[in-house]
Amino acid sequence: MTKASVPITVFARMTSSPAHTHQVIVPIDLAQVFKPWGPFPGVAEVRGQTGTWDRPGTSRQTWFTDGSKADERLTEIAEGYGFAYELSGFTNVLAKLVSGVRGEWSFLPDGTGTSIRWTYDFRPLPGRRWIVAGPFKPLWTRYMRAALTRMVTVVQETPGGIMAE
Repeated sequence: MTKASVPITVFARMTSSPAHTHQVIVPIDLAQVFKPWGPFPGVAEVRGQTGTWDRPGTSRQTWFTDGSKADERLTEIAEGYGFAYELSGFTNVLAKLVSGVRGEWSFLPDGTGTSIRWTYDFRPLPGRRWIVAGPFKPLWTRYMRAALTRMVTVVQETPGGIMAE
């Protein structure tokens, strides 16, 4: 995260273990959880994935419901605890606002469950930080919360994730 970047973070807590949560969310079907919300499109599909989404360097194109796309590259994996990725090459309005985005997920033990932290760190283009940090940020936060709620549901519905008490 740089001083000029705009981080947006959302949180959730669940009863599944960090390892199970990681195992389900890392390869999750993006179209299943990123639905259109407000001014933002949903994810229609992923194309051109260069391998399994569990190794740094793997890349893919995310296509949105409005016909736009972005390039995505997995940059870090902490098995059972988190991962990070970079988004760039936007063909939608984000191309006019940011040079790229770093996404980071953490799955941390929390009592008998897991605390999830998900951050998008936007790198605004020159003169665009005020838009990203201003009117864009609360809208994107709501979009992320909606997607995270759907992801938590998928994790909870996937067998094998409840921690023993």
